[in-house]
Formats: sequence, structure tokens, C-alpha cells
Amino acid sequence: MKEIIIDPITRLEGHGKIAIFLNEAGEVENAYLQIPELRGFEKFCIGRKAEDMPLLTSRICGVCPVAHHMAGTKALDAAFNVEPPSAAKKLRELMYCGYYIYDHTLHFYYLGGPDFVVGPDAPPEKRNILGVIEKAGLEIGKEVIKHRAYGQRIVELIGGKATHPVCGLPGGVSKPLSEETRQEIEKMAASSVEFAKFSLKLFHDIVLANTKYVELIKSDAYTLRTYYMGLVDEHNKVNFYDGKIRVVDPYGKEFAKFEAKDYLEHIAEHVEPWTYVKLPYLKKVGWKGFIDGPESGAYRVGPLGRLNAADGMATPLAQAEYELMYKTLGGKPVHNTLAYHWARLIELLYAAERALELVKDPEITSTDVRNKPGKPGEGVGVVEAARGTLIHHYVLDENALVKDVNLIVATVNNAPSINMSVRNAARGLIKGGKVDQGLLNMVEMAFRAYDPCFGCATHFAVGQLPLTIEIYNHEGKLVKTVQR
Repeated sequence: MKEIIIDPITRLEGHGKIAIFLNEAGEVENAYLQIPELRGFEKFCIGRKAEDMPLLTSRICGVCPVAHHMAGTKALDAAFNVEPPSAAKKLRELMYCGYYIYDHTLHFYYLGGPDFVVGPDAPPEKRNILGVIEKAGLEIGKEVIKHRAYGQRIVELIGGKATHPVCGLPGGVSKPLSEETRQEIEKMAASSVEFAKFSLKLFHDIVLANTKYVELIKSDAYTLRTYYMGLVDEHNKVNFYDGKIRVVDPYGKEFAKFEAKDYLEHIAEHVEPWTYVKLPYLKKVGWKGFIDGPESGAYRVGPLGRLNAADGMATPLAQAEYELMYKTLGGKPVHNTLAYHWARLIELLYAAERALELVKDPEITSTDVRNKPGKPGEGVGVVEAARGTLIHHYVLDENALVKDVNLIVATVNNAPSINMSVRNAARGLIKGGKVDQGLLNMVEMAFRAYDPCFGCATHFAVGQLPLTIEIYNHEGKLVKTVQR
């Protein structure tokens, strides 16, 4: 077995471990993505005041705290039986668009994009944002930093803080939007539309114009035929903030469509002894193990999952790119895991377009931003985190203290598929026991496309090395361990 060096090991949020098992011929028998972390939020939130939940749960992750804050706030809306005013909903969604702008920019340029922009076989020291800037140019780097900051600034102006917002209250938000602030956000949203268009052009010029990259995207090693899930509006268009949860089967046919409060009728969670991440599946199909196809209960969420589950985008520029993606990749649904990157940029454009629509809405500066909560009870809040469908479920007692909490986060929804994607990539790329640094990076690309957040999925209080890769021979003997 040749020595394997991966440096940097990975580009993701959280900690993980890949174990690859080889048979006697040196072919990949199986591969697992293990998460050796333990999340405790569902337990230590019990007994807390209900109004603290959007603040506590936003600390699950510093990458997508806006998603947890908003899911928690919507769960309190339901638990206190209160409908926020229209202006409050629009402010929440506008802030949420800012979150998508900075988050999708982060993943494409800093985490996932380097594999394409500088190449999967490039030296490890080049596969990062600095390598992207070197390849694409310094001015592009400045635009990336500026527009990521714009997204965070939008969150700060509405949410009170750029990273852990504090504006969400049961029945609305804490403050209205001034005209001066509205004008500032409008300028940033308009600029973000142009930045998203530029990012898509970059993707077309560097990725889609490269025949080898297109072949890689379409290859069996990165193909997984699953069900797909995402929030949709009344027209079955993608919506990040609100709507019904829609599921389509591997052929693109609607399988289920339900309200957030009914999620337990459709989703169950399987447990394996080798990981702290639970493995959700569709109840009506059942858990069939790590297989894909219509007989498997596994489903995918996130950018590609949302686009596959919907009938289109609700803004014109994003819709045009949506149609082009499906035309280029052979129609709906697209099962190519690496297409997550293209779908993510389409969503970046949608978020910027939608932000511009909302900030120009005359109602956005209304002072009617909160309705009075009712008596405490039980509530479910669902939003689309950047990584996929996020569910918060709270049960409150008569004193509005938390009795029970259930969280299903985006990366958990994707966990079965991430494991299958890693396994399939390893099988498709590692032949005869021959591995090198570039091949193992391409195995990592299989999970990196999902933009997984293992901090959200499990959460561990003590920092560990971000990724360990273990390779076993056909006798189950550990051959090689690779870590930083």
C-alpha cells in the first residue's frame, strides 16, 4: 500500500472520519463516513424558557445560525398559536436571503469550488480560496469577500447580529426596518444579483466548458438515484423560508406533500452503532439499508434536492438557469451528486433576486411587525437551511418552559446518501488497491458537494481533528491511517 498524504484534509464544517475497506483484489468493498461527535442540544435545552430557544439553537453552528434561529422562531409561532404580520414574515425572509448569499458564496469559493476551479489533482496548498484567487484573479477575490460581507450585513441590519441574530420573536420580529436601512440593503441586494450572475458565468467557463469535468459530473462514481425533499410555495416553486414539504421519487413524480407539523407521519430515523448521526428515511418506503433507487427510503435535501423536488424557481433569472441545468444534464430529476455545485449557484442567484424583490416591497418598512402570542403548547418550525430541510419541534409546558425537543437538521437528512456517495466514489475511483492523494481528494468531493455541517448534525464540545481516513485490507486489518 502506497503512503497516502492528504493536506489539507478536507473543507467542511465539523469533524469526520472515512473508513475504506478493500477486498483481496484491492478493490473497494465498502466505505463509511463516520461522525465521532455527540450533539447534546436536544437534551440540555429541556427546562429552558421557550423564548430562549431561537438564541440557544443558533449556537449549534456558526455557519448557519440564521437557519436555526428562524426554525426556532417559527416553532414558537406554532407553539404559541400566533401568526406573524405580513411585514414580519417579509423581514424574516429578507434576512434569510442575506444568509443564503453569504453561505452559498462561502461554499462555492472557499470549500467546494477549489476542486473545480484549481482542479481535484492540484497540490493541496492550491485547493483553497487562495488557489481560486490565483486562478481567477485578485479582483474576483475582492468581489467574493465583498459580497459575502454583504450577506452578513443584511443579516446584521435586520437580525441585530451578523452571526447569531436575535430578532426572532414568537409572532414576529423585534424591530421594523427604517427607510435608510432599506436603501442600504437594496444596494447590496442589487450588487449581489450581478455577483451571482458572474459566479454562474465562472462556473460555465471553468466547469461546464471542460469536457472532463462534465464527464466527471455525469459519471457513475458520482451518481445516486434517490428521493428528493424541499420546501415549495403554492406553485411548487422553491422557497427557503416557508411552504409545504414536498417529496419526489427517483423518477421525479410527487411522492408526498405535507405541512411541517405532520413531518413525523412521513420521516423516521434509523440508528447505526458506528456513527452518532441518525439516518432519516421515508416511513412509507422504509429503511432498506444503504441502497439507492425507488425501493430505498433514503432521500436527499439541499440545493439539488430542493431543485429536484420543485417545479421551478420563483424568480426569472434563476428560473432560466434552472431550465439550462436540466437541459444540459439530461432532464429531471438530476441524480449527479456533483451537480449540487451548479444548483447552489442557481440558489445564490435566486436569493439575491428575491432579496431585491422583498426590499422593494412597500410593506417592508411597515411598523406592524409583531402579534401577541397565545398560550404555550406544541409547535414545529421548518425552513430550508443552506444544506437542506431543517426541522425544529418543541413541546412547552403551561409555564412556557421546554418539555421536549426534536431536531432534524439538513446534514442528518442527507446522512444516508452521503455515506452511499462516499462508498460509490471510492469504488469508482480506487482500483487494484492503488490510491494517491488526488484520488482520495476526489473521494472527499463526494461528500463535500453536500456542503455537510457535522457540527449541526451532532455537535461536540471538544475540538478534534477535522477528518481521519482509515483504509482496511480484505482481512479487516487497518493498513493506513491518514490525518493532519
